[in-house]
Amino acid sequence: MAINYELTTINQLGEVAEWSIAAVLKTAFRASGTGVRIPPSPPDRQSVNETTKILVWVVIAGAVFGFLWWQGQLKRLATYVQQTREELKKCTWPTWDELKGSTVVVMISIALLGVFTFVMDHVLFFLFIKL
Repeated sequence: MAINYELTTINQLGEVAEWSIAAVLKTAFRASGTGVRIPPSPPDRQSVNETTKILVWVVIAGAVFGFLWWQGQLKRLATYVQQTREELKKCTWPTWDELKGSTVVVMISIALLGVFTFVMDHVLFFLFIKL
């Protein structure tokens, strides 16, 4: 099966789309020698060096840090963290046995909810779809 495609180019973006369609059609029909010419890939664009990218982000982070320091936000954050630690020391934490018991209760509750949802789904399906 010989397939020929006439490609007209309006602009560069349209040309890329037409070439892509032609390539897909050529692949789909497994045709060889169809007259479809797929152009080479465009040249690689110049990219910024990775070290430069890292340096830019370090400068941005440093500027944000300096601004927050200047406004006193970092001191407020440090005070917040210190007060949070003090409050956590006052908390009573569950023992290992209490933690295991609570975990079992949660797992059983999830299983029961899953079974209930499954049963109700089938009952409602039967009522509304089958009847």
